[in-house]
Amino acid sequence: MVTEALYVRLEAKPGKEQEVETFLKGALPAVEAEPRTEAWFAVRLGPSSFAIFDAFPDESGRQAHLAGRVAAALLAKAPDLLARPPDIGKADVLAAKLPH
Repeated sequence: MVTEALYVRLEAKPGKEQEVETFLKGALPAVEAEPRTEAWFAVRLGPSSFAIFDAFPDESGRQAHLAGRVAAALLAKAPDLLARPPDIGKADVLAAKLPH
C-alpha cells in the first residue's frame, strides 16, 4: 500500500524540451532500483511542460527517493534544462490501484 507521494512540475527552457524528455526516460532504470518507490510516472503535459508523479509506502520511502540519484541528477541539470526550479509538492495518497 502507498500512503505518500510526490508531484513534480517541470518547465523546459525553450529548445531544451527534447533533452528534458530524454532525461526523464533515462531516469527509469535508477528509479527501478529504488525498492521503496512503488510507482513512478514521468509525463509530458504540453510542448514544454512535464511532470513526475511517484508514490511510496511511507515517509521514509519518499525521503529515500528525494535523496536518491534521480533527484540529485535533476537538481544538477535543472539550471541548464529548466526555465525555473522544479516545483516539488508532497501529497498524501488517499486511494490507489497498483499492479500486484
